[in-house]
Amino acid sequence: MSLTNFVPAVYAASTLAALDEALAYGSEGVTNRDYEGDVSDFGGSVVINTVADPTIENYVPYTNLAGGNASTSPQTMNIDQKKAWSLNVDDVDRAQARDDNDFVTKVSARAAHLLAKSADAYIAAQMAAAVTPGAEVTVDAANEAYDLLVDLRTALSQNDVPIDGRWVVVTPAFHGWLLKDPRFVSSGDALGGTTRSNGVVGNAAGFTVLESNQVPNGPGAGAGRLLIAGHALATTYADQITKVEALRHPSQFVDILRGLHVYGAKVVRPSALVARDVIGA
Repeated sequence: MSLTNFVPAVYAASTLAALDEALAYGSEGVTNRDYEGDVSDFGGSVVINTVADPTIENYVPYTNLAGGNASTSPQTMNIDQKKAWSLNVDDVDRAQARDDNDFVTKVSARAAHLLAKSADAYIAAQMAAAVTPGAEVTVDAANEAYDLLVDLRTALSQNDVPIDGRWVVVTPAFHGWLLKDPRFVSSGDALGGTTRSNGVVGNAAGFTVLESNQVPNGPGAGAGRLLIAGHALATTYADQITKVEALRHPSQFVDILRGLHVYGAKVVRPSALVARDVIGA
């Protein structure tokens, strides 16, 4: 790579695409991206209008419907998170590197992996702040892990959360418990048993199951982890790679690559999230 053929738009798009593949909490389907195109720069905000439910009433022929006026409840999502990355590339190292033409792809993928860790941790924290997990739960057997997912499913159903599109994010240790339960191994992992993009590792108890190392700590004293389940209706996430630059070091034979990732997240429907503080996960 050289400064003469560096195209910022290509580099930004490559990084953002790789970042999307690396996200778990921020992936499409776990959060919604309804306001993605409204992000332009750090320090901005997005107004989210949640439309009120329509009125359901009995119908009597030849009589007027009572109806109801459409109304919205505005909420503001601040684009107040920013992460920058930079990489210095010496001319000698670049000349000795193999597959130099693939340099942008490789750097983009690595930057995206590290950016995704930060973004996922932030989104998970927003979700954690919006839920009340109740008492701590101990999981130290395979059947207890699967049964916990059933309990989370029940809690979502009691909140009238749509069945289609439900997800749960678990730790590697909790996924390990699931892999010891025949209910998960025999039928829960219809996708084939390997980790996919966005950390998806299978299906269980009506959930798409994702694995992540960014599962937040639980609020209890037992050093548990907070397993969150929900629906994309709950949380909005938007991000953008707003700056990408390549410049020559003034006193070294070095190219400097750097970029800026800005984002924000907002839980707009807390009732579409449930959680358990799990010891042993």
